[in-house]
Amino acid sequence: MKVKITLVKKTENDDLMLLYEKDMKDPCPYKVGEVYYYLGDKKPEGLCEQAWRSIFPYAFSLYNGSSHLFGEWMKNPRSAMVSCDDGFRPASFYLEVVD
Repeated sequence: MKVKITLVKKTENDDLMLLYEKDMKDPCPYKVGEVYYYLGDKKPEGLCEQAWRSIFPYAFSLYNGSSHLFGEWMKNPRSAMVSCDDGFRPASFYLEVVD
């Protein structure tokens, strides 16, 4: 068993970046459709630390058998929709338990 983590949406708040963000080279290189797998032991390779801090509690819970993390909101009870908390370019990840 593992938790599949799929980037399903990435928003860029250009207005906020222009006002508040330092000029950075490739601050978030993710592309919609990228997939990572949590195997229960460590952060998936290639996933940034900022995103992982947001995702980890949900991935850990799903990996360890939890369901309905958001009550009845999710069609699949063994899944979660979680966003990286980067205010400049929030990314939405779909987590689901797979065999």
